Amino acid sequence: MRNVRALIAYDGSKFFGWQRQEGFESVQQALEESLEALLGAHVVVHGAGRTDTGVHALGQVASFMVDCPLDDDRLRHALNAHLPAGVVVRRLESCAPEFHAQFSARGKRYAYVVCTSRFRLPFAHEHTHWVRDPLDLAAMREACARFVGKRDFAALASSGSPRSSTVRTVRSVKLRARRSGFAVVVEGDGFLYNMVRTMAGTLIEVGRGRRRPEDVTRVLESLDRRSAGPTAPPGGLYLLSVLYDERPFRAPDRGPRGVPGLFQ
Repeated sequence: MRNVRALIAYDGSKFFGWQRQEGFESVQQALEESLEALLGAHVVVHGAGRTDTGVHALGQVASFMVDCPLDDDRLRHALNAHLPAGVVVRRLESCAPEFHAQFSARGKRYAYVVCTSRFRLPFAHEHTHWVRDPLDLAAMREACARFVGKRDFAALASSGSPRSSTVRTVRSVKLRARRSGFAVVVEGDGFLYNMVRTMAGTLIEVGRGRRRPEDVTRVLESLDRRSAGPTAPPGGLYLLSVLYDERPFRAPDRGPRGVPGLFQ
């Protein structure tokens, strides 16, 4: 038996979230069923965190124990051959027995992606949030800074997920603007249920002029979810990466014909 960790990307519009749930197709279920088809035994896959229905991932991390003669690269290829459309194992490597995708994590980085074109792009409906109103980016950037720090984020949390505390540390909130939209990139030690989506919804209200940047501070101090902005739709949210004390997946990603892509 060896402990294996995997870097996983998936299209959240094709799944009912990460966590296995009876009667609904999830990413965890897809991975576990593919491993069982490949290895002939049930394997429990532990994810770094749960994502909701419609939420995407570029850098979800999972870990699991396997008894398998295949080396890491061959196991990755074989697993991807069994997985359904919409999910792919980007990297896979054996790791220390004590590594756990969830309990070893020290933080996460998310991006909420907004399209601001006049007309909705035909392929972006389930992968971005479309906002066509004029937005004040300077005010939104000022508001971003007010989320940073260790504090009680109860005002941004929706009910529905058990937690022992609503205190979290947000290390950075940055707004990356482009001609046709922007992304709110958030990094922290952990996030409450719907916290990032509510943060995005509140920032969009600031951009529209419905709130002032200083209102964010009052919202957080209120500890009242009703005082914050709406929860932005799930399709705009991406789990970018999971942060650990050690950096996983550091080795070059070499295939049968060398490192893929333009740069060797």
